[in-house]
Amino acid sequence: MPKMKTNRGALKRFKIKKNLIKRGGAFKSHILTKKSPKRKAGINAPHYVHSANMDSVKAMLCKA
Repeated sequence: MPKMKTNRGALKRFKIKKNLIKRGGAFKSHILTKKSPKRKAGINAPHYVHSANMDSVKAMLCKA
């Protein structure tokens, strides 16, 4: 049986932490002047994959 291949796009987008998978967030690259400091702090906070999607992301990363 052949080896499973990692989804290379997923490998670049997700980082596996202890029991969570870290992901990137949107809306933090430009047009930041009109956003409040509170909103920008929330945008820059760490984001994690939802538990409903955890299995599919692990399968893409061959960590299932």
